[in-house]
Amino acid sequence: MIFADAQAAAAGVLRTALAGRSEPYAAGVTVGTRVPGDRSPEIPHLPYVLVRKDTDLPHSSMANTRATLRVTVWHTDADQAHDLAQLCQGLLIVHSGPVIRGVRPATGPLAAVDDTSRGTPGSDIDLSTFTVLANVRPATA
Repeated sequence: MIFADAQAAAAGVLRTALAGRSEPYAAGVTVGTRVPGDRSPEIPHLPYVLVRKDTDLPHSSMANTRATLRVTVWHTDADQAHDLAQLCQGLLIVHSGPVIRGVRPATGPLAAVDDTSRGTPGSDIDLSTFTVLANVRPATA
């Protein structure tokens, strides 16, 4: 049994849902599945939402799999990072679609600072991160 790509589906859900939002902290947001190569404050790419799959645990019935999705939000300050993370979490929790059946909260949002990057100094940009548990449908042939 093959399951659809929960990471790509969640990124698509957020990309679509955030595009029409009027909240100032959501303005100009970019959603992706890779850590930005340059996270320095001088590069105008904030806010940025990263969606990554941490785990994938198929149910014994194979009717669905449960994926843990981690969403990390970089923003211009801690409050806006937290607010956007809460919005993203809420948008995922209310979603039900062709790939993701439903979503439950797991951890966070938790505030942090991007202070390490593969052993080198980080960007010192404020971020907020959370995880959700997504029930994912089997892929159709």
